Amino acid sequence: MKKQQEEQNIREIRALLLTWFATAQRALPWRQKYHPYQVWISEIMGQQTQMERVAEYFSRWMELFPDVESLAQAPEQSVLKAWEGLGYYSRAHNIRRTAQILLRDHGGQIPASLQELLALPGIGPYTAAAILSIGFNQPFPLVDANVERVFARLYDLEEPVKAREGKKKIEAWAALLLDRDNPRAFNQALMELGALVCTPKKPQCEICPLKYYCLACKRDTVAIRPVVSKRPGRIDIVMACGIIELDGLLYIQQRLADDIWGGLWEFPGGRLEEGESPAEAAIREILEETGWQVQLDAAFQTVTHYYTRYRVTLHSFFCSLEKGQDKKPSLNAASQYAWVDEPTLHQYPFPAGHRQLAALLNEKTAANQFVRSSSTRKRDKKK
Repeated sequence: MKKQQEEQNIREIRALLLTWFATAQRALPWRQKYHPYQVWISEIMGQQTQMERVAEYFSRWMELFPDVESLAQAPEQSVLKAWEGLGYYSRAHNIRRTAQILLRDHGGQIPASLQELLALPGIGPYTAAAILSIGFNQPFPLVDANVERVFARLYDLEEPVKAREGKKKIEAWAALLLDRDNPRAFNQALMELGALVCTPKKPQCEICPLKYYCLACKRDTVAIRPVVSKRPGRIDIVMACGIIELDGLLYIQQRLADDIWGGLWEFPGGRLEEGESPAEAAIREILEETGWQVQLDAAFQTVTHYYTRYRVTLHSFFCSLEKGQDKKPSLNAASQYAWVDEPTLHQYPFPAGHRQLAALLNEKTAANQFVRSSSTRKRDKKK
């Protein structure tokens, strides 16, 4: 009798979720046709990124690279530029490598096989299951942070969701509840419920389609579910760089392929050493990376950005080369370099901190041009 009741509850939960999803789902662009290529790109973009931001980048990406072939044949810099701002640039490198493999070995098509997907760069078990479930409507359960939270409350899970026992229970529930006739909609419904209703803070239990079945709601434990392990503390990193100017041009260099931001461009610089000031660090790093001795002409801006557990503070300085030095650097930490005018900076992909500096340089130039044009107009009026 108990087993029959549980089976009945599962059927009702599935039906309620699918009915709710049919009317409440967000109109995300990859949900229009569920093309496997689009599902793949959206899944990679969605790692560590909010869905609204993913939708914005996804639409621009599809204009540039509408299919596997166009992506495989695109220059690396074009792909990195399209990815600029999403972070974790190894994802962009892997996407391009995978597209090239797909074009070469799979006729430009996404394989509908778990084993073949897992053999591709940047595609792990979750992403492979998501492509198969959402792109091909195959019965693979999906568990992301939203689903973890839904199950932790639905079944009032006492173990931390990231602990071994907690993960094991959630995976079992995901497999048990999966609607094998419509896994695409069911998996998305679970994730959407966690994103829109069963949220981390201020969950809207009163409108939840599963309220009647939610043990945490019945036991008044929603506020303490899911149980999370203690998060590691934030790590602060302080860096300095130099904006080297020569004959109206700015020096930038491309990071080595195996660096954390491999293939991106930057102003030369690096981390402060113990007891070092930002200005001293900028001079030392430029010498180590380019062989140039520079003088600091003025401090520019200090910017801050975050990724994973890190807060990075980047100090910047306007610099000029000491007299008698060749404008060609001795590259020790970069694959290539360029001297570019300030308006051209936006054509190059930069990591977050350096991208902020490039934008601030644009603003500074625009402001100076406005002041100069205003002064010219005033002089003309006087004449």
